[in-house]
Amino acid sequence: TTSYGDIRVVLYNETPIHRDNFIKLSKEHYFDSLLFHRVIKGFMIQGGDPDSKHAPTGTLLGEGGPSYTLPAEFNPKLFHKKGVLAAAREFDLENPTRASSGSQFYIVQGRVFTDSLLNVQAKRITRSMALNHVINNPENADLLGKYKDYSKRELMDSVKYVNSRIDKKVDLELLNITPYSFSKEQKEIYTTIGGTPHLDTNYTIFGEVYEGLEIVDKIAAQPTDKNNRPEENIRILNVSIIP
Repeated sequence: TTSYGDIRVVLYNETPIHRDNFIKLSKEHYFDSLLFHRVIKGFMIQGGDPDSKHAPTGTLLGEGGPSYTLPAEFNPKLFHKKGVLAAAREFDLENPTRASSGSQFYIVQGRVFTDSLLNVQAKRITRSMALNHVINNPENADLLGKYKDYSKRELMDSVKYVNSRIDKKVDLELLNITPYSFSKEQKEIYTTIGGTPHLDTNYTIFGEVYEGLEIVDKIAAQPTDKNNRPEENIRILNVSIIP
């Protein structure tokens, strides 16, 4: 139940770790009164940051959560069509295993794509795959360590230099991997109902909206600040679990 109305979601049995964690947090009233703190029209609405409950207007949010992450549960049958529920996470360079946030989630609004635009998204996914191979290669551990160190110390010129070295390695890795391609089902959905295809294979999907997509659209349409936080607070009033 949100301040804009009810959104009803079914949780997937194919991703039991994320399913059970969401149920656990909901029963503990963890989500009650938290904000949808990041909203991007044509993309998604994101919530679940405990720091958002009492955050003053304009506060940058998105770093909060419990003291644990969840191992990724990727399933090739699940993809980012409009209405899916998925777990947020840190970017690959900070999070090579693509582990999920313990509490932050997003609901996809997305948009409709043409076949040519889907080809562009497939290339984005392929490059993301190559990047993940590079940063998980033990030979690049020192380079990844430098990236994290420079980022933490906000040495942006050094970060830029390390990024350029990583990009060169990704370019080479692209020669060794099979390009990603969307299935017939994905293409049909993305060119009719829509979604956010470039997130496929990257973030764990663990449910989908079956009632209340109009509420998702309404929330996604609200004006936001430069950090994509809604100008007026949009709250998750509570989450109820129905067996």
